[in-house]
Amino acid sequence: MIKLAIVRQKYRPDGGAERFVASALSALSEQQQLDITVLTRQWDGIKNPSVHIEVCNPFKWGRVSRERGFARAAQKHFSSFDIVQSHERIPGCTIYRAGDGVHKCWLEHRSRIIPEAQAKRMKNDRFHRYVMDAEKQMFEHPKLRAVICNSQMVKVEVCREFAINPEIVHVIYNSVNQEKFNPALKQAEGLAVREALGIEADAAAMLFVGSGFERKGLSASLEAVAATKAHLIVVGKDKQEEIYQQKARDLGCAERVHFMGMKNDSSRFYGAADGFILPTIYDPFPNVILEAMASGLGVITSTSSGGAEIIEEGRNGYCCDALDIPALSSAINAFTDKGHATSLGMMARETIKPFTSERLTNQLLSLYSQILNT
Repeated sequence: MIKLAIVRQKYRPDGGAERFVASALSALSEQQQLDITVLTRQWDGIKNPSVHIEVCNPFKWGRVSRERGFARAAQKHFSSFDIVQSHERIPGCTIYRAGDGVHKCWLEHRSRIIPEAQAKRMKNDRFHRYVMDAEKQMFEHPKLRAVICNSQMVKVEVCREFAINPEIVHVIYNSVNQEKFNPALKQAEGLAVREALGIEADAAAMLFVGSGFERKGLSASLEAVAATKAHLIVVGKDKQEEIYQQKARDLGCAERVHFMGMKNDSSRFYGAADGFILPTIYDPFPNVILEAMASGLGVITSTSSGGAEIIEEGRNGYCCDALDIPALSSAINAFTDKGHATSLGMMARETIKPFTSERLTNQLLSLYSQILNT
């Protein structure tokens, strides 16, 4: 029996990392050779009798205290397990899944969309310096045996920024539920959503799914949509949502932008769209891209997204710089041709077929076996 700990500080139902953890736990818990424990501060995720939950919730009085306190509390349990797979930047873990990418790279990308003075303050901020230091300690720690990246983009960044053996850095793509997310969503459910939103049958509708609108690129999406006749359905939440709603009004496209808030089940919105757009400033590999493609939608994303790795220009989607509004608008206009949009979606669905939970499980089990036998 292999004692496996999976470390994730907090479960947020709409989070990409949490969905990876949930799907991995669901698959791995069926393996008789694994005894799985989750080390967490707060867990509202799956209830699985074969998965133990160990709460590590020390007192905190700020962001740095929160991160450092949880790391120290979790580290106290590490010696009890054969393998510790962390989804947090905690030195001493056996495996680290770099689902959030490299923090330094994220800061560099974010500097493109904020004032120069704010960018300088951000790089010197105590919290960001703590995260970058913890990241360096973790990646260069002697107990680290493997790094899981969910894109080649992140693997390149990890190997470039840290003193690490590239042979222990593995790319394991996420999986997607291809029964839940499928082209059939375009029938009853999708048509009902379009009708409720007043989107004409011959109009192009793009879908944006993601919380944290700044990083995900909603501002650029609004500017790009404003230069077209397409509708934009926005599923997700952000504390600054009113600012984005006002931007849509200022751009003169508010009647074509539909803010839906966060939805626990976003599948019907994939069925309502002709295409998917996510010009993210920086994202290792958004799960929503997999969901969109599985639902038969061509994808528009940015070159700073790991999802760009599976996009073939003009065949299953389009890629461009996250801030290139003319290129984004041109890509959106491509979806106004319903026949072309359908073709993009069919190819997207074909592209995504290998991204199964079985493949993910086999790759994880193979990695665990490799670690235990060396």
